Amino acid sequence: MLKFMKFNRFGKAPSVKLFEGERWLVITGLFGFILALGIAFLILFQGHIRLPEGNMKDAFSFNAALGIFILSIAAILPLARFSDRKRKVVRWLFIVTSIYGYVIETIQNYRGINPRFSRIGTEIDMVAGLLFGINSLVLVVLAIILMIHFFRIKPPYERPLLLVGIRYAFLSVFAANVAGIWMILLQDRLTGDAGNLIVLHGLGFHALQTLILPAWFLENTQVKDQIKNRLIHSGGIAWLLMILLIGIQTGLGRSVFELTILPIMASVTLFIWLGSVISTLVFFMKPKSDNNLSIDQATATQQNR
Repeated sequence: MLKFMKFNRFGKAPSVKLFEGERWLVITGLFGFILALGIAFLILFQGHIRLPEGNMKDAFSFNAALGIFILSIAAILPLARFSDRKRKVVRWLFIVTSIYGYVIETIQNYRGINPRFSRIGTEIDMVAGLLFGINSLVLVVLAIILMIHFFRIKPPYERPLLLVGIRYAFLSVFAANVAGIWMILLQDRLTGDAGNLIVLHGLGFHALQTLILPAWFLENTQVKDQIKNRLIHSGGIAWLLMILLIGIQTGLGRSVFELTILPIMASVTLFIWLGSVISTLVFFMKPKSDNNLSIDQATATQQNR
């Protein structure tokens, strides 16, 4: 494990950079933010309800969330070690499915039609909704392919800390995709008396930010490898435990916001993750000279032993 977590302490620039060669994916992600911003102004002046079934708040949150997801994929795709051909296929599948999602989610809600589970739409609306479901499944398959690929990467690792964060993140994304498929099968986001799958779905995908960004900060922090190892793993494990507990609570048809044992335990694991992030940020913002001193002292102690 220490070999896996080994990091260049002398600050050499990594040979593989985030976002490298992914201009079109970045543009696609930013397009989601632009759409969300436009929808926010529309809601401000016209309200969010579009009769009979539309809700522009759903379009806003979907476009913003998908934009964040695509930007995250654009950041890590250069690290996947795909061949040029495979990387191009994956890139354009993400782009095409994302654009279809943006268009259908926005237009249908604006028309007052539920883009997924319409009960009053025309046959064309039903077909568009069916294609939306297939589109979502394509994104699920792409995420699973990326997850398997990142877990199969063998040494030497060019950016090992980021790779650890990415692997934890994709386990969380897998849980989010399970929740997404669950919603497709139910044709609803609600389950049981008070369970809401959208919470599990959203939190699961946000691991692409909550677990990968701390890894990037640790990568640019000059502290002992053992400390980095503990922070990256404690944060990742805590996050996955939280996702598991939320998944169980939702599967039982209960709200994750009630004061019972599972939500309380999930809150505890959330605070453990938050503590690891705060510690990471403290080390990151700490003057490098102080960090170098602590590393030198640790090295001297080991040599004396």
